[in-house]
Amino acid sequence: MHCQVYASQRKTGAYLWATGAQVLEDLPDALQELLGALRLVMEIKLEPSRKLPRENPREVLANLRTQGWHLQMPATEPDNAPM
Repeated sequence: MHCQVYASQRKTGAYLWATGAQVLEDLPDALQELLGALRLVMEIKLEPSRKLPRENPREVLANLRTQGWHLQMPATEPDNAPM
């Protein structure tokens, strides 16, 4: 499946995977508020066998098929991380 990946300008490390530009216009209001402006960072052909650094490609594909988008939130740091 061909999709675009957008970086959030408001929430560092958050990315929105989408199946097309129209999807961006139809995002829930709360999600639009959380992410703010979006910047296209890449276009990708996603397949179940493709390895992704932080996401399960099958989960991303399932979300893209059912709702047209997938939200990738920033990794959380462990509670015992040094400061």
